[in-house]
Amino acid sequence: MKKSLVAALILICAPALAAPAPTLAIQDITKLPVVERTPYDENADADAAVNAAFARAKQSHKQVLIDLGGNWCPDCVILANVMRLPEMKSFIAGHYEVAAVDVGRFDKNLQVPARFGITQRLAGVPSVLIAEPDGTLVNAGHVSALSDARHMTPQALADWLASWSH
Repeated sequence: MKKSLVAALILICAPALAAPAPTLAIQDITKLPVVERTPYDENADADAAVNAAFARAKQSHKQVLIDLGGNWCPDCVILANVMRLPEMKSFIAGHYEVAAVDVGRFDKNLQVPARFGITQRLAGVPSVLIAEPDGTLVNAGHVSALSDARHMTPQALADWLASWSH
């Protein structure tokens, strides 16, 4: 009961407690340098990557950001490249332990979202799970918010990622 009360308070207060997003120099997605074209290791052990991110988070007291996507997905490539912008890379390193998980064409590594109660087909990719080091999902109901990244500004993507941080 105590754990669920704390989780509820985190969800209610998340926007008020969020760290401010960095201001990005690139304001138009068409100006985004494409450094990473295949952000997901299709042969990686997804469970091991996620478990390692949680182990690091318990040590660093950061949240875990699990990026679920596929290399075929332009929105996933855009998000990956926004996350690699110098100002975002620094922000993310300061707030999150990251695991990128290849979900193929919604047919691989679906046990990862299932760990958080997401057992129905993902609404889109990228889907981003933000969790506390204890495994509490912080952004329930909002995991597919970035699945239309190509129609968002880099700053909007940064703001969304920052809105869940503390």
